[in-house]
Amino acid sequence: MSEIDAKLWRIAFVLVLGTVMATLDSTIVSVAVSAFADRFSAPVADVQWVTTAYLLAVVTAIPASGWLADRFGGRRTWLVAVAAFLVASLLCGLAWSLPSLVVFRVLQGLAGGLLPPTGQALLAGVAGRERIGRVIAVVGVLPLLSPVLGPLVGGAVLQAAGWRWLFLINIPIGVIALALATRLVPAVPPTATGARFDWRGAALLSPGLAVLVFGLTRVAHESPAWQVVAALVVGMAMLAGFTLHGVRAKGTPLVDPLLFIRPPFGVAALALLALGASVFGTMFLLPLYLQGPGELSAWQTGVLLAPQGVGAAAGTVLVTRFVDTTAPRTLVLGGMALVAAGTVAFTQLGHGVPDVVVTGSLFLRGVGAAMISTPIMTIVYRRVSRPRLPRAAVALNLLSTLGGSIGTAVLAVVLQARITARADQAAAYGDAFCWVLALVALAAIAASALPRQVSAGDADHEQKRTTTDA
Repeated sequence: MSEIDAKLWRIAFVLVLGTVMATLDSTIVSVAVSAFADRFSAPVADVQWVTTAYLLAVVTAIPASGWLADRFGGRRTWLVAVAAFLVASLLCGLAWSLPSLVVFRVLQGLAGGLLPPTGQALLAGVAGRERIGRVIAVVGVLPLLSPVLGPLVGGAVLQAAGWRWLFLINIPIGVIALALATRLVPAVPPTATGARFDWRGAALLSPGLAVLVFGLTRVAHESPAWQVVAALVVGMAMLAGFTLHGVRAKGTPLVDPLLFIRPPFGVAALALLALGASVFGTMFLLPLYLQGPGELSAWQTGVLLAPQGVGAAAGTVLVTRFVDTTAPRTLVLGGMALVAAGTVAFTQLGHGVPDVVVTGSLFLRGVGAAMISTPIMTIVYRRVSRPRLPRAAVALNLLSTLGGSIGTAVLAVVLQARITARADQAAAYGDAFCWVLALVALAAIAASALPRQVSAGDADHEQKRTTTDA
């Protein structure tokens, strides 16, 4: 087992700063809906676009990040994305109307969508196959923390300094990240300086994802059925068109569809998708319950949700010790068992669940989620050759984002149906959490096909296969 020196940890810390900004900004404004509505004298339905616009921009930008890293180098792409994110954050903080804020949030999301995949690919390349498992655990836990820490941090900032600082807080973080990155992060030569951009794929994939996610978010906001159905049908049709294009393309598509049928990427992808649905779905249901039937304030809700973040941090420390020596399937299935155990109590909300049980359950879910995400990302990065790292990072981040959107949309429909069918709202929430358990079971079925032992030759095999294909 190769030791991780201080230099690599410093590089990881710098790259994590970019991911922190991008992931927290997807949820930090969730507690400011009322503040935006009051400030701009706008209805809540219009204010929701502050969140939706950012998410749509993120899924639009993610597919292009692989080509940008291949064409211009990962370090340069990451630095430009951080700088653009800072400018957009400043503009958001200076917004004078709701339309201007939404436009600036789109710019922020376009830059933010590049940061996690580019940072992960850079880190995987610098760390190398032997050390990637322990290092990626630090980065991999952030998407699990954002739905927990975002509302908590947002509530604190909103109470102490006002809504503009929800965006201006990014500026000192980003400036520090830029200053450190120019000194610490090594330049990675572009792997395909002459590669042509996949314009046809971009016209199908990015808009298709945006339309699909738009439809899913409209489900959660109870939009008209025709609007939701139209968006979902158009989005899936465009993604089907991209898949056909990607299989037939002579050049390099934005995302290689064939990547998903190469073991173990396919089952790892399904497990990651279901995990995202479970984590973000729970963070959609539980705050609604706590602030509705639970009668807690936004701040009290954020504090009560914090143990999941503590559990995720503890799980990261745990998995870092074993990810290089334990079979991926063992860690992932063990993590899923903890997530399932931590979900059982929420299926009984109709019978009253004490706060201490909620706290303990969330801690278990946090530990389990960390045990799932790190081995999945590690096995993918180990089995992908260095030139393919940016494209693999794109696929992983797309799946995480889509999983969260799908999980939230499905559970919103289920919750509404159960509230209509049952007089007891708390019991309706309990019924919805039964679906969360079903998502975990689906992920476990997929994870059962993961490798049963640690393989040392994965990256070498992939490198040889890539050379042969070329």
